Amino acid sequence: MLGVDACEVGGQVLELLWIAMCYRGLVGDEDDAPAETVAFKAPAHKTLEEIQRLDQDDESLVRYKNTLLGLPSSFSDTPNVQVTSMTLLFDEALPPLTMDLTGDLSKLPVFALKEGVQYRIKILFKVNHEIVSGLKYFHVTSRKGVKDAYMVGSYGPRAEEHEFISRVEEAPKGMIARGHYTIKSRFIDDDKNVHLAWEWGIDIKKDWE
Repeated sequence: MLGVDACEVGGQVLELLWIAMCYRGLVGDEDDAPAETVAFKAPAHKTLEEIQRLDQDDESLVRYKNTLLGLPSSFSDTPNVQVTSMTLLFDEALPPLTMDLTGDLSKLPVFALKEGVQYRIKILFKVNHEIVSGLKYFHVTSRKGVKDAYMVGSYGPRAEEHEFISRVEEAPKGMIARGHYTIKSRFIDDDKNVHLAWEWGIDIKKDWE
């Protein structure tokens, strides 16, 4: 009768034989396999659009894949990132001021603000096709020559708009600060793609009109 150690050794040998047989079945016969060691090759990178276009004949798979990845139902010629509007939100009980950024950017309104009022900037935007990394909002204000940068973040495509709200800002105040200011804005990403650039203005007043 074999001892316990012999049984354990026999079990290990059988296990090694089983692994060897499975491995050979996976990589093929020796005549077919290359002489060098088999190396893992990562699959080629595919964009979200390429992933969506796979298996188009399988309707149920397409629906499941779109739900899982958060993809839109179809791709179009729309840009990947669309900035749709910008709003000034006030800490005081005041109605917000909104500009539509989907139309003629040369006809944007000029906002009249009371000097020293505190506000936040809200930007609505859509991501349509691909994940976008490191979105940022920049603007440069004339007269002050101040450059402000706001980190927006990274976002994936979806049907609904994304929302960004800035930190609290304060309008210039004082008699000398009153007047017109031109603001040049840009919405860009880590790859330096400018998704939208627009110019707008504010008039600083002593009081609300």
